[in-house]
Amino acid sequence: EFQTFQHYFKQINLRAPFYQVMSTAGIVQYVIVRSDLAKTWPLGALIAQACHACTAVMHIYREDAHVKKYTEDLDNMHKCVLEVKSESELAALSAKLTENLVQHKLWIEQPENYPTCLAVKPYPKDDVKNYFKKLKLLK
Repeated sequence: EFQTFQHYFKQINLRAPFYQVMSTAGIVQYVIVRSDLAKTWPLGALIAQACHACTAVMHIYREDAHVKKYTEDLDNMHKCVLEVKSESELAALSAKLTENLVQHKLWIEQPENYPTCLAVKPYPKDDVKNYFKKLKLLK
């Protein structure tokens, strides 16, 4: 039955067919940024840090099944950008993720050796949402 839907949507050549959108539903990438840096850093510099972390984690885990699925439909990727208030909170979160085998990239700005944010590789939301439920959206 799925093959029939797949064949049908390929025949009518939809840009983001229903079967493809459904296959990426529920996968999310969490990005956590230090909000204390927003007080002294330009907005563009802070956004660049998050972009660096996202690019790095996607490259590191490029062969992962969830990463592949997440990038099958680029127009429908889902990211959740959250904040921590300090370097120590970011370090504690990274340690907790590492301890629980949640794959991520802690971005450390060089040459200053300054942790600024982290990006988690894409996961099914239900697999990782509990690690982030106490965090707020970045403002």
